[in-house]
Amino acid sequence: MAGGSAGVGVLAGQRPGVRTAARVGRRVALPRRQAVADGERVGDELLVTARPLTLALRALPAGGVRRSLLALTRVRAAGWLTFPPLAALWDVGGLWLLYRTGLFAQTAHRPALHLLVHVHVLAAGTLFAFAVCGLDPVRRRWSAALRGGTLLVAGAAHGVLAKTLYAAPPPGLDVATADLRTGAQVMYYGGDLVALATAVVVGAGWYAARGRALRAATRRRGGGVRPAEHPALCTEYRVVRLWTDCRGRD
Repeated sequence: MAGGSAGVGVLAGQRPGVRTAARVGRRVALPRRQAVADGERVGDELLVTARPLTLALRALPAGGVRRSLLALTRVRAAGWLTFPPLAALWDVGGLWLLYRTGLFAQTAHRPALHLLVHVHVLAAGTLFAFAVCGLDPVRRRWSAALRGGTLLVAGAAHGVLAKTLYAAPPPGLDVATADLRTGAQVMYYGGDLVALATAVVVGAGWYAARGRALRAATRRRGGGVRPAEHPALCTEYRVVRLWTDCRGRD
């Protein structure tokens, strides 16, 4: 899921007397490594909510660099790269491939592969958060329903993966049962927290968009909106007015 979704090196915890495929000459506690991985996911989420693309477009002076960056966001590939289901496939699908095949065990013996997997998990998590949050301007803005539905499905797939890891380690690894279950629980509940935070961002963006639509409809009607034509907008308008009135009385 968003932000690297479960992180690399999650299940390589070691205990005295327990053989693992990851003999790297040091002991790494599984819960600690999973906590670091979830911290990376939160970092990706914070990076995306900071709107780095919007910030760059506003900070760069008018010229070739700014025009090139703006043109890059308008190409067809950028629109499909940020297609939420595709971004979810890269992120959560990559985690299933990593943990349910022998790939994870191979990363313990191949430093180059280990680095490559780290880069992929980080990039895929950031791309997923970027696509689902939908904060920065790109060629195509996908609907909140599609982004929210993708988040729901991806969260379920992430949770199922964590449950499978609770029951059995990745192929090729011999992990202590206590470490395995603790790491899987951190992965499961940490993923839920990040998904919840992402859902708040998606919901806030949807609500702001509905507010802009309400203001635009009000201007077109000369200061009023017909309830028969915009019932949802009128309901939101009354809620906002009620909240504003209450704050005014305070």
